[in-house]
Amino acid sequence: MSTDVVKVSTPSRAYDVVVGQGVIDEVGELTRKACGGPAACVISDSNVAPLYANAVAESLQAAGYRTTLQVFPAGEQHKRLSTLSDLLEGLAQSELSRDDVVVAVGGGVTGDMGGLAGALYLRGCKVVQVPTSLLAMVDSSVGGKTAVDLEAGKNLAGAFFQPSLVVADVDCLDTLTPALFTDSCGEVIKHGVIRDAELFQRLVRHPINAPDFDPAELQSVIVRNVEIKRDVVDQDERERGLRQILNFGHTIGHAIEAASDFRLGHGSSVAAGMCCIARASARMGWCPAQVADDIVSAVEAYGLPTDTTEDHDTLFSYAVHDKKRHGTTVNVVVPLAIGSVEVRRLSLDEFRHLIDLGCGTQA
Repeated sequence: MSTDVVKVSTPSRAYDVVVGQGVIDEVGELTRKACGGPAACVISDSNVAPLYANAVAESLQAAGYRTTLQVFPAGEQHKRLSTLSDLLEGLAQSELSRDDVVVAVGGGVTGDMGGLAGALYLRGCKVVQVPTSLLAMVDSSVGGKTAVDLEAGKNLAGAFFQPSLVVADVDCLDTLTPALFTDSCGEVIKHGVIRDAELFQRLVRHPINAPDFDPAELQSVIVRNVEIKRDVVDQDERERGLRQILNFGHTIGHAIEAASDFRLGHGSSVAAGMCCIARASARMGWCPAQVADDIVSAVEAYGLPTDTTEDHDTLFSYAVHDKKRHGTTVNVVVPLAIGSVEVRRLSLDEFRHLIDLGCGTQA
């Protein structure tokens, strides 16, 4: 299988997203070309480190890097300031300089933790993202969003800090459980809804979580997702306008995720959030009922949740603490058609009405 390279060109930094099979063994060489520097620190979590951290470290060493490794406990519950503090202390103890590289190896939590640590250490050193989950490959590793969770909500403390390189090895997906892989599909479906009707129909016709799905076709889907995100981020790096469309399903989805105490995965929460906002939008007359039905049917076909049983007051409470709130209003992304969405600024009362219209409505 050939390797694909998607070029990202944001105002703050341009970089390559390399997607292929076996490319994790090329991390050192690719990092040397993109970043230079004498030293690298690999950051990974306790689930992924035993699988891939050594391979990445050996690749970096072969490329001439003095390499150290930091491993933190896996799970969203550890995406906290305390974990970040430990990572920063570890970078200092490793005597990394601003010329050196932080290499984040893992899923979305690791990408956030490694990316934010790299953004803060010495006011910013180079970061390489090595996503090992589908969710991280198609979404969180690209675009420079890095954050930790606070008690008040998800991703409330962070920074926009673009990586210098992203290396996505499709072979890493072989070690995901079917449940984790399926969870990630929520973000893949989202990209089709917001920007590419053809991709959406392709995903419906041939679900990528089918056991016999062609790896070459999967790589093609990943690349298309990266291109969609690239096209948005290049135009709006800091989420002042267009980039907000990437939050489709997230305002309610993050609330569902938090209300479940993060037992429900991010992709599954976003999938449910998409369905809730689509149903509410159809009932408000913002989109045809068929659009909502198509979104719900696609999510259902992947075995992802299409609704939530969480209490509406609880969802509202979590949602209004989300970073998409602006004073007494909240920004919500609503579908117009498959492949087209818009951002609406709603009052808190209007948003609460949407929750009532779209959530907990199915038997």
